[in-house]
Amino acid sequence: MSIGAFVMTNLAFTSPLTVERSARSRHYLMTPPRYFAVQYAINPWMHPGIEVDVDLALRQWQSLVDSYRRLGHRVDIMEPVAGLPDMVYAANGALITPTATIAARFAYPQRAEESKAYAAWLDSHGLGPVHVAQEINEGEGDFLVVGDLILAGTGFRTAPAAHAEVARLTGMQVVSLELVNPSYYHLDTALAVLDDRTIAYYPAAFSPVAQATLATIFPDAIIATEADAAVFGLNAVSDGKHVMLAAAASGLAAQLVGRGFVPMPIDLTELLKGGGSVKCCTLELRRALPSLGDQR
Repeated sequence: MSIGAFVMTNLAFTSPLTVERSARSRHYLMTPPRYFAVQYAINPWMHPGIEVDVDLALRQWQSLVDSYRRLGHRVDIMEPVAGLPDMVYAANGALITPTATIAARFAYPQRAEESKAYAAWLDSHGLGPVHVAQEINEGEGDFLVVGDLILAGTGFRTAPAAHAEVARLTGMQVVSLELVNPSYYHLDTALAVLDDRTIAYYPAAFSPVAQATLATIFPDAIIATEADAAVFGLNAVSDGKHVMLAAAASGLAAQLVGRGFVPMPIDLTELLKGGGSVKCCTLELRRALPSLGDQR
């Protein structure tokens, strides 16, 4: 389906500026940063040798977990694996839609073993069959679900061929978006899904074609400033009403209030040293599964 045809049949993506927002209960998988470190550089935010305070990272991460649970969301915890310092960025490990579970295939060998760990957890907890991506695919880092649509990033990590693979496995419409600024190496660093019809994004992170695509599908999107994007304000998680986002993104928080959302500032500055924030730490489980025994 072409973008034009998609827009003509999905006019609901054009939403009024001020509406009554409603939260929907979510289910998340998260991994504590027990072994978090910056030992290599695979994005511009990482500087090997920088001092990392693991205890602070754990406290900041736990504050995010606690915030989700106070809002009534379910959070399950996956144990980290020693030697995989980036496992805290759980969103990269997989994409789970109502119709498919797809484990990542990482672009860099330093993270390759994370895919096996996440695939094993998802399969053992009733989310199989788990399809291990054949193309380079970094999970919810580059695949963001907006209602019945998947926005798919490419340019730095996820391969364009992965977009077709995800469309085939999920049966969902996938819209490709090219990223051009290496500081925003994953889609979830430059675009936030706020509800099934609303997004926020930073246009300069995208190619002109991608900017035109987003403007066509989401004419009433929130446009983030460079200042808010640079503190990972768009690496946010929303339940349709409450938006967990970097505490430093004050301008974006004000824009959210103006649209009827409730910003929930979170300090994850220690984890930003690895190039991630709220969304990077949060993998959404969109398939029903049995009650899990390791919820904390």
